[in-house]
Amino acid sequence: MKVLKLPFQKLQLLIKMIEVTKAIVINTIKYGDTSLIATCYTEKAGIKTYILKGVLSSKKGKLKPAYFQPLNQLTLTANHNNKGSLNTIRDIEVTNFYAAIYSDIKKQSIALFLAEILYYSIKEEEQNLSLFSYLETSFLWLDTHDNISNFHLLFLLNLTKYLGFYPELNAQDLEYFDLLEGNFTSKKKFNTVSGEKLTHFKKLLGINFDMLHKVNFSALDRQEVLSILIQYLELHVSGFKKPKSLNVLKSVFS
Repeated sequence: MKVLKLPFQKLQLLIKMIEVTKAIVINTIKYGDTSLIATCYTEKAGIKTYILKGVLSSKKGKLKPAYFQPLNQLTLTANHNNKGSLNTIRDIEVTNFYAAIYSDIKKQSIALFLAEILYYSIKEEEQNLSLFSYLETSFLWLDTHDNISNFHLLFLLNLTKYLGFYPELNAQDLEYFDLLEGNFTSKKKFNTVSGEKLTHFKKLLGINFDMLHKVNFSALDRQEVLSILIQYLELHVSGFKKPKSLNVLKSVFS
């Protein structure tokens, strides 16, 4: 029997391409009649996009469409190619099973909205363990808690820590907050927030999810703070788009 021997460098490259990593689903689109393209944020390699050939028609394969619901947490064995190219999945399993996110209408609406936010906000195909940990633990918190009406607001604000433009917390007694500069100021400018809107915005600064029960917003307050946060992201994230699910989210929490 003839044994095929691969050069050592080619063998190293093959091993490197196959990677086992945790991943969080942030987008899926239909490709042709039977396939999907899924974008995930992975623990080891940042953003990765996978082609799932025949997943909509195959009943016997390992890959099922249900695996690729928004924010689902998976462990993938995948072939990772060069940056910017489509990748393939060899094996898959659910890392953390959600008990309520896909059955509770409010949590489901938040999941759809935040998945869109992440899709438009994160582009790097590089490892960022602190960001991945933030996403993983945040969505598990959402799944297991009931006081979630303001979860998406605090999630967006704290996400900016990992994107590099969390608000400067000094001088909070000043009259305005400059959304472009990310700091408090005494000067009114085009992109400043003030008055009652700023008072509500400041309630979210410096807190974590376990303190959300202390934040009481009316439906109008919530929508105003959300508008501020969306504007903040628009000013700082290149190519950011308002999520299509924004109106659905607003109606659920109105």
